[in-house]
Amino acid sequence: MFAIPVLTARQMGIPWAGSGIAGRTAVHIVIMGCGRVGSTLAHILEDQGHSVAVIDQDADAFRKLGSGFKGRKITGSGFDRDVLIEAGIEEADAFAAVSSGDNSNIISARVVRESFGIQRVAARIYDPRRAEVYQRVGIPTVATVRWTADQMLRTLVPDGAESLWRDPTGKIVLAEVAYSERWLGEKVKVLEQSTGARIAFISRLGQALVPEPGTVLQEGDLIHVITEESDLERITAELAKRAEGGR
Repeated sequence: MFAIPVLTARQMGIPWAGSGIAGRTAVHIVIMGCGRVGSTLAHILEDQGHSVAVIDQDADAFRKLGSGFKGRKITGSGFDRDVLIEAGIEEADAFAAVSSGDNSNIISARVVRESFGIQRVAARIYDPRRAEVYQRVGIPTVATVRWTADQMLRTLVPDGAESLWRDPTGKIVLAEVAYSERWLGEKVKVLEQSTGARIAFISRLGQALVPEPGTVLQEGDLIHVITEESDLERITAELAKRAEGGR
């Protein structure tokens, strides 16, 4: 197993976290797993003004939280009802299962969803092949191995496509795609018709915009497409083709 990525609260499926607490109500979140991901997530949420409880079977794991952590630290299993109650699950608004075990994560997520009625639940998994199964029971997942691989590939091979988001089944992907400079000056509708790509948004001068059919691609624009994962390689090749005089 290679390096564990640091996931943000938003990537863990907690959409109201990640952009500060202005205008937002502080809530209580329970996290199972106090490894690097769990401890980082706990600090991010606490820094945003939320209350946090962290569960781990190994009491020594709480050292990762440091002395500044003000939340609850509960030693035990994340799918033990008494442990969850001690962590404040009955008052919680969200639960994140980020231990090192796929089975423990999904079992605890299901217990929290089905026994305590918590709707904002997310589980980290290492095996992306299980994602579709978890999706069927309504548990959002973050497939750690695939996410890490995508980030490593982007660092090692910057050209091509960078996956920014995948649905839990891995079939649909949102990706930033490199393109030939020969596309500059073309309208978005021409680019989409020529390549079969669906442009979700463009990043321009640090700002995201949803393009109209007549939007013209400008130098420095970053293209983000949404497509089936199986079609991403073809789209990437089509967007790069003009550099070879293919159009």
